[in-house]
Amino acid sequence: MDKRGERTAETTDPTGGDGHIDPATEAFVAHRALLFTLAYEMLGSAADAEDVLQETWLRWVGVDLEQVRDRRAFLVRIATRQALDRLRMLRRRRESYIGPWLPEPLLTAPDVADNVELAESVSMAMLLVLETLTPTERAVFVLREVFVLSYDEIAEAVDKSPAAVRQIAYRARAHVAARRPRAVVSPADTRAALRAFQHAIESGELRNLIDILAPDVVYLGDGGGSVQAMPQPVVGAVAVARLLSLGLNTFTAGVSTEPVQINGYPALRLRRNDEIDSIVALRVEDGLITGFYAVRNPRKLSRVETETELAR
Repeated sequence: MDKRGERTAETTDPTGGDGHIDPATEAFVAHRALLFTLAYEMLGSAADAEDVLQETWLRWVGVDLEQVRDRRAFLVRIATRQALDRLRMLRRRRESYIGPWLPEPLLTAPDVADNVELAESVSMAMLLVLETLTPTERAVFVLREVFVLSYDEIAEAVDKSPAAVRQIAYRARAHVAARRPRAVVSPADTRAALRAFQHAIESGELRNLIDILAPDVVYLGDGGGSVQAMPQPVVGAVAVARLLSLGLNTFTAGVSTEPVQINGYPALRLRRNDEIDSIVALRVEDGLITGFYAVRNPRKLSRVETETELAR
C-alpha cells in the first residue's frame, strides 16, 4: 500500500502468488528506478515523483503490450506526460511557498556519486537551475541531456514536432549553460568545505569557513513555513558569514552532524535530540563555497535515512 492505501507495482506481489510475473509488471519494475529519476529531475520532489509513478502504473496496466514495440520508451512517454501535468500544477503552488524553495533531498548510494553525469543531473545546484526553465523546456532538457532520447522520441513524449523539440532543446541548453556550475563539482572539494562547516558547527569557530566562502556565495534555507529559516536568500560572503555566526549558537545546542551522500554529492545530516533537523548541501566551485542549501522543512526530510535508487 502507498501513503493513500492504494496498491502499487512496487508493493504488490508481482507474481500474483503463483510464481509467474506478468509482462506489464515485469517491464514496469525493470524501469522503475529510471522512471523515478526522470520524474524527480522534472519535479524536484520525491513525493510527487512517486505519485507520477503511481499514475504511470495505472495507465500502463491498461495498455495492450502487443502494440508496444519499445516498452521503455512507452513508459518514459507516459511518465513524462504525467510529470508535465504535475509540474504545471506545482509551479502555481510554489508561487505561494513560504520562503526559498529547495528540492527534496535524497540519500543516495555511492554508485550514484561514481556516475558523474547522473550525480550532476540530480545535484541540488542543477535542480535549482532546472527550476528556471519552463515545464516543456525542463522536460526536453532532461529527456535529451540526461536520458539521451532522440528528438523523435521526445516529440512524442511532449506532443511537439521534432523540429520544435530541437529549438526548445537549444534554448534550454543555452539557459542551463549560463547558470550551471562552470565545471563539474569535485566531491573532494565538497568534502573539504563540509569538514570546515562541520568544524564550525562543533567548535563555534568560523575563521576557516570564512576563508572558503566565495564573494558572491548564496545561502538558501527552506523551512516551508513549518520551522525557522531565512525568509529570503542571503547573498555575499560578509552577509552569509554574519548569518552563520549568529546561527552557530543555535546549531550547536544539542546538534550532532554526520557526513552523508545527498543527491550524489557529500552533504551533512544534522540531528537534534536524535531527530533529523536539517540537511546541508553545498555548491563548490574552484575550491570556494558558492551555494549553501539548508533544507529544514520536515515534509522534505523523509528520504534522507534510506537510500533511494536512481538510474539513467
